[in-house]
Amino acid sequence: MKTLYLVRHAKSSWEQNVDDHKRPLKERGESDGKLVSKKVSKEIEPPQKIISSDATRAFSTAGFFKETLNIADADFETNHDLYDFSGQNVMRIIKSLPDNLDNVMIVGHNHAFTSIANMLGNRYIDNVPTCGFVMLQFDEKKWSNITTGKTVKTIFPRDLK
Repeated sequence: MKTLYLVRHAKSSWEQNVDDHKRPLKERGESDGKLVSKKVSKEIEPPQKIISSDATRAFSTAGFFKETLNIADADFETNHDLYDFSGQNVMRIIKSLPDNLDNVMIVGHNHAFTSIANMLGNRYIDNVPTCGFVMLQFDEKKWSNITTGKTVKTIFPRDLK
């Protein structure tokens, strides 16, 4: 069985005049990152690996999960291809995950994550909100074979406030 944890980056700031890739989190994004990662840590088995978009807002969000889930540096990486809004690169990354990993967390962006959650899960999600968490499970031994799985859990910041 394969388990995929999708985390959309937390709320980012538009206040600084920086390139989209370098936008930081807002204060609300930081508090949501702490809140959601703490709740997630109580409800899931930690991932064997976290892979994050290298965009500042996603990397910062992934850091909350890395710390709260006690993930070693060696099991945390960034991948520029997760800076993807259509989902094609994200799907390629998921399908090419090493089969010795059974549970992986990826941290990235919308519209890709809502599309993928709906394409791979069995429950429609209108929108994965900022700092939204979605857990999907697949009855497969190889990541390359995953198609529709089961949407096991969603944890969204609005549900925790």
